Amino acid sequence: MQDDEQLRGNLIKMLEDLNVRLGKITQEVKHVDGPVSQDFAEQAVENENNEVLDAIGTATRSEIEKIKLALVRIDKGEYGICQSCGEKIGNERLAVVPFSSLCIKCATLSEGC
Repeated sequence: MQDDEQLRGNLIKMLEDLNVRLGKITQEVKHVDGPVSQDFAEQAVENENNEVLDAIGTATRSEIEKIKLALVRIDKGEYGICQSCGEKIGNERLAVVPFSSLCIKCATLSEGC
């Protein structure tokens, strides 16, 4: 596993990238709040775009919070430990989802798979 400073740096970089993405989404939403089209088909497209932007924004905010929690776990020396069962989270999982708080077994159980 990477050392704490390298992990922290990688997570902070991810956090910065997500904050930039969220800023762009927020800007786009502000542009969408303009006048509503008179064309019903265009209104449907605008509504669909708004829903997509909202979903992306929600997912981005969720990922930001998970990264912040991972940074706290690093500070507490709890990073890489499953928050559910207390077992070590596999390096392979952390390489793919570096902000993961659950081992693959607990994550699978919590998702109902």
